[in-house]
Amino acid sequence: MDTEYVRSRFIKHFDGTTGFLYASPGRINLIGEHTDYNGGFVFPGAVDKGMIAEIKPNGTDKVKAYSIDLKDYVEFGLNEEDAPRASWARYIFGVCREMIKRCVDVKGFNTAFAGDVPLGAGMSSSAALESTYAFALNELFGENKIDKFELAKVGQATEHNYCGVNCGIMDQFASVFGKAGSLIRLDCRSLEYQYFPFHPEGYRLVLMDSVVKHELASSAYNKRRQSCEAAVAAIQKKHPHVEFLRDCTMAMLEEAKADISAEDYMRAEYVIEEIQRVLDVCEALEKDDYETVGKKMYETHHGMSKLYEVSCEELDFLNDCAKEYGVTGSRVMGGGFGGCTINLVKDELYDNFVEKTKAAFKAKFGRSPKVYDVVIGDGSRRLE
Repeated sequence: MDTEYVRSRFIKHFDGTTGFLYASPGRINLIGEHTDYNGGFVFPGAVDKGMIAEIKPNGTDKVKAYSIDLKDYVEFGLNEEDAPRASWARYIFGVCREMIKRCVDVKGFNTAFAGDVPLGAGMSSSAALESTYAFALNELFGENKIDKFELAKVGQATEHNYCGVNCGIMDQFASVFGKAGSLIRLDCRSLEYQYFPFHPEGYRLVLMDSVVKHELASSAYNKRRQSCEAAVAAIQKKHPHVEFLRDCTMAMLEEAKADISAEDYMRAEYVIEEIQRVLDVCEALEKDDYETVGKKMYETHHGMSKLYEVSCEELDFLNDCAKEYGVTGSRVMGGGFGGCTINLVKDELYDNFVEKTKAAFKAKFGRSPKVYDVVIGDGSRRLE
């Protein structure tokens, strides 16, 4: 991320002075999809791409914000009725409001920001933006009294209350808590977390973007949640302690098979197996066993494509290419219905994989996939 460029735009668009630079990353999720609302685990890590903002208190009750990437300028007040119309500005406004609700005395400030998180690739540019401002406002106006977990919740509440997205906590959590060289297992039921080493020497992580709009069709998403809930309700008849699919075994699901539809059974089967796969990958990483990690990634893709049915032709094609060209692990990343595959590739196979996959994809679909190399990086921080 280019801090000098952000600073130069800040100086140009405001009063010629400088403020403080803050950054937060986007994220990947190595494994653990559709497990969050089932009380399971997710396994994200922060990446070396994200958002940078320069911020300086301006002594007024107005926020003056400039989006460098969009070349758009917005001013807004800090009261509930002052919500700006521009969707990008609502993220900053929402963070201000959520910090005020937590008794941080937010005042007016000037800010300019830019990012290098690819939009629409499922790397959570919005969470990176929210985390940057939550971290900065906590330091500039709150004497750092809000803890990091609450900062992640500020970003989540911004999405819920000001942007109309009923998201979980994983994206903001990964952005705030990220640590170079580590992935984080987050227990979505207890919110306990643990860092695991990620030092894939001899391997690279690369995202292949299908350039299919990353759109978790809300009706399809809701249907899958309903399937999971139906399976839990059936299992509870014999096992009343069960609260989520996280509490279930395949034996319990098998007992309830006659009481649920074939579709609900398939959805629950995927989730139960995926929750276990996260634990298996954590164990493998502690042994630097990246072959097992890769095998589990392929299993996840198969489950998301055939059991949960949230893949698409383009993503399945990218996964098939990965297998054909010897990639250690590959799967659709994110909720599905478009977006990227995440691939764990041996260094010596990387060039061949990228070149041949791009050519094959273009021959079939008439356009090239976008390629993003990612390195696991640090979370929210002040840059100077």
